Amino acid sequence: MAEKIRFGISQKLLTVLMLVALIPLTCVWFFSYQGITTLNRAKVNQQLAAINERLITHTDGWVDMNQRMLLQNSSLVDMQSMEKKRQDSVLKTMTQYYNWAYLAFSTDEEGNNIGRSDGKKTRFYGDRDYFKQVVNGHEFGQQILIGKTSGKPAIVLSTGIFSETGLFKGVLAVAMTLEELSDKIINNRIGKTGFSFLVDERSEVIAHPNADMAQQRVDMSDHPALAALEKGQSTTVFEDQNGQKIVSVAQETDQGWIMVSQQNYDEAYKVIQMETIKAIVLLVVTILAVSMVAYFISRWLTAPIRNLTEIADKYSQGHLNLTITDMSRKDEIGQLSQAIGRLGSSTRIALNRLRERGK
Repeated sequence: MAEKIRFGISQKLLTVLMLVALIPLTCVWFFSYQGITTLNRAKVNQQLAAINERLITHTDGWVDMNQRMLLQNSSLVDMQSMEKKRQDSVLKTMTQYYNWAYLAFSTDEEGNNIGRSDGKKTRFYGDRDYFKQVVNGHEFGQQILIGKTSGKPAIVLSTGIFSETGLFKGVLAVAMTLEELSDKIINNRIGKTGFSFLVDERSEVIAHPNADMAQQRVDMSDHPALAALEKGQSTTVFEDQNGQKIVSVAQETDQGWIMVSQQNYDEAYKVIQMETIKAIVLLVVTILAVSMVAYFISRWLTAPIRNLTEIADKYSQGHLNLTITDMSRKDEIGQLSQAIGRLGSSTRIALNRLRERGK
């Protein structure tokens, strides 16, 4: 009996078929997966950036609207008069028309309070940042502070009061709550885990879903998104204090404030994870299908060879009356079958002659 071949032509053919099919298949899958992942990652980043930009547009628009209101009122003759009675009328109208403005007031060029919308005792404002900014040549001044009444962040915007000849005469300022602006930001939920927050030029919180952080004006300068923005990176991925992976986008507003939108990485890139699972499942199923096809093809191609091998083996054992089924094939298998058939016939003839001589 011939020894059983451990790694015969069937196994070799199967291996070759697997390599020929799977190597290009795996390469195509890998590059396709890389391309899909890159596109999905870019799409996620663009969506997060779009949310952030929309909030920035709203913030810039809100501030711009109030700055225009200041310019319009500062150019009124009553404001330019620098007379308390005439200015008080304008200032009261400003707070009545803009319900988020709780105080409008004016000062002279030294910072001494002239007019007030609330009718309270005048005071000195020459030491305030928003006053100094206008005096130093800025068209607008601004300062974020905590409202004494509300205990919430508020903003004071200011601009200069000039005569018709362009002579600087004083400052017009309005103190406003940030609730309308904050609500737009803190109510902007991103999925289940995402949110946005706004900090000023000092990285102190203006608006945040956590009200305590806004009321305490928490310094967020150590936030990874702000640190990345300082390096010129608007998008970054980091781990928070709980070890959760976070993806964030940070962008600067026209006022020098920074808007940050962030979301849990797993939720943000859930589409990529699903695509990854689908791609892996598809690859595994394809590999199994290719393996089965390659197996059956290799068996089908090598079956005649195995059959001829068994016939040749039986010839060697003296079993010569065997039928060879593949002799009619027009390929190498057919030629081999015919050759083995002739070998069997020659062997039978030779044996018959020997028997006759022996008689």
